[in-house]
Amino acid sequence: MADLAALLSPRIRDPEALFEFVADLADLAPRIERDIARLREAPHDTEFLSDLFRALHNLKGDATLCGVELAAIVAHPVETLMARVRSGEVDFSELLAESVLLAVDRLEMAVDDLSSGRPLQHLRLPELVGGLEVMGAARPEDVESHAARMIENVTGFKPIRGAARVLPRAPSRRTDSAAAEDLRFFQSLAEQLESRSPLFSGRTGRLLRLVLDANAAAGSPVDPQQLEAAIYVHDLGMMFVPEAVWLKPGQLSPADLGIVRGHPAQAAGLLTRMEGWQGAAEMVLQHHERQDGGGYPRGLRGEDICDGAKILAIADAYEAVVLKHRHRGAVRSILRAAAEINACDTQFAPEWIEPFNSVIRRMAER
Repeated sequence: MADLAALLSPRIRDPEALFEFVADLADLAPRIERDIARLREAPHDTEFLSDLFRALHNLKGDATLCGVELAAIVAHPVETLMARVRSGEVDFSELLAESVLLAVDRLEMAVDDLSSGRPLQHLRLPELVGGLEVMGAARPEDVESHAARMIENVTGFKPIRGAARVLPRAPSRRTDSAAAEDLRFFQSLAEQLESRSPLFSGRTGRLLRLVLDANAAAGSPVDPQQLEAAIYVHDLGMMFVPEAVWLKPGQLSPADLGIVRGHPAQAAGLLTRMEGWQGAAEMVLQHHERQDGGGYPRGLRGEDICDGAKILAIADAYEAVVLKHRHRGAVRSILRAAAEINACDTQFAPEWIEPFNSVIRRMAER
């Protein structure tokens, strides 16, 4: 049985050794992901199985050598489970692959939080390790059901099979021709912005469905038509930012950051000059504000931020994390994004987290 104290409140005995393990993990995690991707194509390939088992064994060994007890505790039941697969006792399945990837993903998040002095409770590591231990001791025919239960206990979502589908778009309340024409114009502007980078292809549609469905899940406190306009326009100001700045890899300079932070006001300015879109303008202006007052452009806090901006901020951040982790596949990127959003309790409005979760959960179940 895992040591709960070591999972929830681990001690850093040697910061330099922890730093060394972080570097080792950064090297091993992509290898594990690669080996699992190969096994998904050829689940009975003994060479691929040996490569994956070796990488997991090295992960556990590095954790022990560096004195990172938390990582060793997470790695041990994964290695035990894969030993059963390697011996032919348990089949390598999609759910088993997701279980291993989830363990590695949570381990990466855990050491990152540990290095930064952040709490680990939101990662649900006891549920992860406990579930893996059950899988490692279960009858072969029961491993799949235990895997599904563990994934749901840790992430809050049922296992995703294949790419997640999006929910139908919610209808707007107003149907007058002038508003409809404006929305078509806003949508065309959003499509122009998307065309500046292939990474953003389809981004507007994904945000539209996620935001409108989260609003509907909360009882539609925000006018859907104003919200739709805000989704189309909220990043339009980025078109006035030089591409060398907004597509720049790595950390922005203070000067570049100042340029980027001007984009909400530019986009909101367009809406304020058009009749009937004042609500959308407010959402656009505030969508980078934070609950703790650390956002921009005005440093607003909590209830000073309008609801439309709050839900747009969550969806925007979710999309950014999915994009960041897209190389890991739809399943891992979605789970990673949902986990990061739920962990940011000082950044996002807590009253909007559950509606957001309900939409992601329904996406996963479909």
